[in-house]
Amino acid sequence: MTSTDQTSTQPPATDRLTLHTYGEVSQRSGVTGPAVDPSAVTVGIVHLGIGAFHRAHQAVFTEDAAAAAGETGWGILGVTQRSTAVVDQLVPQDGLYGVRTVGKDSSSLRLVGSVRGVAFPGEETQRVLDAIAAPTTHVVTLTVTEKGYRAGADGRLDLGDRDVLADLEALVGESRGADALARQTGTAVQGGATTPDVVEDAVPARSAIGLLVRGLAARARAGGEPLTVLTCDNLLDNGHVLEGLVGQALDAAAGLPGADLEQVERLRAWLRASVTFPCTMVDRIVPATTEGDRAAAEEATGVRDEGLVVAEPFMQWVIEDRFAGPRPAWELAGATLTDDVAPFERAKLRMLNGTHSLLAYLGSIAGHRLIADAVADPELLAAARSLLVDDVTPTLVAPQGLDLATYAESLLERFANPALGHTTIQVAMDGSKKLPIRFLATAADRLADGAVPDAVAHGVAGWVVFVAVGRTVAGEPLRLDDPIADELRAAAAEVAGPDEVGPVHAEALVRRMLAVEQVFPAEVRDHAGFRDAVVAHTERLLAGYPGR
Repeated sequence: MTSTDQTSTQPPATDRLTLHTYGEVSQRSGVTGPAVDPSAVTVGIVHLGIGAFHRAHQAVFTEDAAAAAGETGWGILGVTQRSTAVVDQLVPQDGLYGVRTVGKDSSSLRLVGSVRGVAFPGEETQRVLDAIAAPTTHVVTLTVTEKGYRAGADGRLDLGDRDVLADLEALVGESRGADALARQTGTAVQGGATTPDVVEDAVPARSAIGLLVRGLAARARAGGEPLTVLTCDNLLDNGHVLEGLVGQALDAAAGLPGADLEQVERLRAWLRASVTFPCTMVDRIVPATTEGDRAAAEEATGVRDEGLVVAEPFMQWVIEDRFAGPRPAWELAGATLTDDVAPFERAKLRMLNGTHSLLAYLGSIAGHRLIADAVADPELLAAARSLLVDDVTPTLVAPQGLDLATYAESLLERFANPALGHTTIQVAMDGSKKLPIRFLATAADRLADGAVPDAVAHGVAGWVVFVAVGRTVAGEPLRLDDPIADELRAAAAEVAGPDEVGPVHAEALVRRMLAVEQVFPAEVRDHAGFRDAVVAHTERLLAGYPGR
């Protein structure tokens, strides 16, 4: 999964895409959809993290599934995370937006109507809690990015995170308030449900995991209908990871002042009996939407679409078939339902995402703005192919029906699509969260087999130079967007300032960067052969800077 929203800075046209205008728009040549009548759709899914990727992927699958099955109860309430940007884009458009699909030689535009509401937790937390608690909601989905799960270096919930702690304190307060009212009115119900959530003005949620746990507690209090929680982020064993984080949040909440241990245990029992956390794998390249994309869509439709997203033609969704209750017929829209997502997930994360990151770091350093430009560079193409064939493929068991060699070449072809405009700096963000999954799991497996993964070392060296030098070989600045950016800069600065880092310092630099425990596991950072390979590639990359 890869996506970024880019808010327009241009004034909108007089007419926006809305329920009043979409009928005429959908009749235009080259425009299709929505596949369902938006005015007839009711909410059955709450989605946390309604960025561009969700709108180009799960929302499309869901709409097509609903249309194929003739169902109207699978509308989506989209929940933003950090800002009101998507609210500002979609609320004036009645939740409607377009997906512009761009291939090498053609493009198409479809309208999507499955998003039936958008909420910002900073102002509408109670609305979200009520939606998760509603018996008509059957699925909660998430795309909040790797860092959105607020896990620490050990993979467990970061209880030092003030936002997480604030949400857990709110959880305790909400549960205590509902329990007190139940005692006053005598409305307690067996099985852990007491009353519907009675908090009129909920404390604004500050984290996705906190919002989810508070929503689950509200649902348990409201009657405890079964619920499926479906994470769609690039985390290995993502469903199991999320289930573990929810359990750790309850552990922490139980230790807070005022917590009712009996209530916490009832909530745990309900989760075990009524909630599932299937694993998933998602795939579609969704670059940032540009003003040029919006202008092209406006020319095609005659209206302004501030919620437009752009995507490649390819899309894939593999879902573990482990649901607690009703679900959309996603298989009718092309999704794969399986008993074991792991082989698909591992192949995608290590091959697609790993190669994407290698091209992002090496491409950025070389001055390539787009991923398509990086893969067109013969040296970087060779590095990418080496990663895929020499390092990653030996660590994989091919999923049923997938030829790994063919898949590898198809990835390089997808990356070469210049129409996507996917930037290297976009893919390079959040490296401290991505490297362990995209690079270092492959490295650990190869090292355990007695082989030093040279292409992985090349990619890690690209990241080291990206962080330490912070500019291209031509001197253009490279922005470091990472949740531990300060720690990474400090690690590099302890060796030398960016202008002083050269081949003579490469080994010290690599040692310092590999010592960042939030990124590198011991079996990788302590392996002399791997470290030497990273040093060698770092020296070569630094030698490409003028004056070194």
